[in-house]
Amino acid sequence: MYKKQIQITNPSGLHARPGSDFVNLAKKFESTIKLFRLDKPEKIANAKSIVFVLSLGIKKDMIIEIQATGADEKEAVEQLVAFVEGGLGE
Repeated sequence: MYKKQIQITNPSGLHARPGSDFVNLAKKFESTIKLFRLDKPEKIANAKSIVFVLSLGIKKDMIIEIQATGADEKEAVEQLVAFVEGGLGE
């Protein structure tokens, strides 16, 4: 398993449009990818499902963890972290 934590800096958080872009990026990888908020680690979302990602209610300044398990786990996490660091496409 490969994982990284990152703070959301996008002013509007991970809402529908960037959430959809995040999920579409996650779907490009073979690995199983999970996402959760550090303040609510009991709520884990499948990063390849927009419904589950949006259910986390990720807002600005929250810290999330992206975990991947599989053949391309490191590349998946690194690209998703880069997407978040880049402002979620906004």
